[in-house]
Amino acid sequence: MIKIASAIILFVGIVSAFIITGVIVFFIYLISFDRRQKKHSILRNYPLLGRVRYFFEKIGPELRQYWFINDTVGKPFSRADYEHIVRNSKYKRDVIGFGSRRDFEKEGYYIRNDMFPKLAEDLKVDKDIITLTNKYLLLRDPLFTQRKEKLKQDKSLAYLLHDDDAVVIGAKTKYPFITKGLIGMSAMSYGSLGKNAITALSKGLAMAKGSWMNTGEGGLSPYHLEGEVDIIMQIGPALFGVRDNQGKLDLAELERKSKIPQIKAFELKLGQGAKTRGGHIDAEKVTPEIAEIRRVEAFKPIDSPNRFYEFNDPEKMGEFISLIRHTTGKPVGIKLVVGGIDSIEPLAKYMKETGEDPDFITVDGGEGGTGASYQELSDSVGLPIKSAIPILDGTLKKYGVRDRVKIIASGKLFTPDRIAIALAMGADLVNIARSLMISIGCIQTLKCHANICPVGVATTNPNLQKALVIEEKKHRVANYITTLRKGLFRISAAAGLNSPVHFEPKHIMYKDDHGVIYPLEKILNDIHNQLGWEKNH
Repeated sequence: MIKIASAIILFVGIVSAFIITGVIVFFIYLISFDRRQKKHSILRNYPLLGRVRYFFEKIGPELRQYWFINDTVGKPFSRADYEHIVRNSKYKRDVIGFGSRRDFEKEGYYIRNDMFPKLAEDLKVDKDIITLTNKYLLLRDPLFTQRKEKLKQDKSLAYLLHDDDAVVIGAKTKYPFITKGLIGMSAMSYGSLGKNAITALSKGLAMAKGSWMNTGEGGLSPYHLEGEVDIIMQIGPALFGVRDNQGKLDLAELERKSKIPQIKAFELKLGQGAKTRGGHIDAEKVTPEIAEIRRVEAFKPIDSPNRFYEFNDPEKMGEFISLIRHTTGKPVGIKLVVGGIDSIEPLAKYMKETGEDPDFITVDGGEGGTGASYQELSDSVGLPIKSAIPILDGTLKKYGVRDRVKIIASGKLFTPDRIAIALAMGADLVNIARSLMISIGCIQTLKCHANICPVGVATTNPNLQKALVIEEKKHRVANYITTLRKGLFRISAAAGLNSPVHFEPKHIMYKDDHGVIYPLEKILNDIHNQLGWEKNH
């Protein structure tokens, strides 16, 4: 036994010596290499400390996200915002304890409560349609071991609008789009998101009922159709999915897609809040599957131009809209970004003079998200949504054409109060995107553009996508949407309304950082004056 023990000690000693020697040799090589390299000044002078510095710099975003940044100040979504979305989608828990963490000293919008709010039985909600999902019950959340949870089936109202309040898009078209849910999924393409993510969103939105999903400009994929949810097919300047070999509009393909029952409307993408530009996809990302969906050649780079070649003014755009509407029989809308106080004037004037209108206008705020863009465009080009909605709504009213078009608003409208304010400002419906990504597992690593999303959401890498389990995440999507709709009815009741469709400017107040109160009506009147209402009224 003594001999065996001695042999083991000798073996361990030799191995340890080799390891220590190897580490010393490695560090000598590293120091020698770093002192000779010419790219990094700090490594030439301080090789080891420089390596330590770069290591901490590399993990800095994670340290700030989880440890050092205040829960309410992180961007694009704060830690508190993120956790709120996760609680809604995973646990259907939308309550908080102790009190609000909002900074009430800062300026902001508030919803005016009524002295005699509506009772639950007063709400004009569809009481027949229910959703059946799974939610988690949190049993134990210890510090050092895995939290203990239990999955439970949940049955609840879908919180859809009453039939009387259903929103009709394209009332004069052959096949109008009628929806009883005010919240849909904003444009997210297959390719930007992976197939598991798109499938989970499609199935989850279908489970929630009364919602819709926008395909994004990447075209209609089979994964969008998985859940049998209503679909708005977006058509971008590159005409992905409805183009011929020369890149022109293929009317036969457009008509074929329009006959898919799930496709309820088409949207022409003029702009996007976070990316008021065209797009580019590297050749290696254009797989045969994506090439087939977008009707392009595989393994060749794709560029999407800044605007449609087919039109560059409201008149020609109107002709293009009419062509698509005539071919499909379905509503056709446009997606735009408001750049200034007079941005909508040419369109509104055209609508008044000709009687030709898009069936809906999606207005995207500058705070909206994207898979990939440039910082200068995301930060500084295009107005945020709370400025954009009043300009669009006010300009259309100025020319007397507001009732001929529906407005869909998008731009970080991920809570019921934000949605209520958008509705009061003039929106008819809202779109959400990144909060839905969070509901299926996004952890905000901000790597969407790099195809290395560690949770399998914003990536087409099959090894990474397998992390996203469709049959689990689809329930979270449905839970999040129904919880949002429930909260919207709850906040309507507090404001004395029996349905969120009745939100008006008079229900919103704005408080500045001095505590002075301004009714939203006054703010909108100021905007109307800037729009030139005093000249026409």
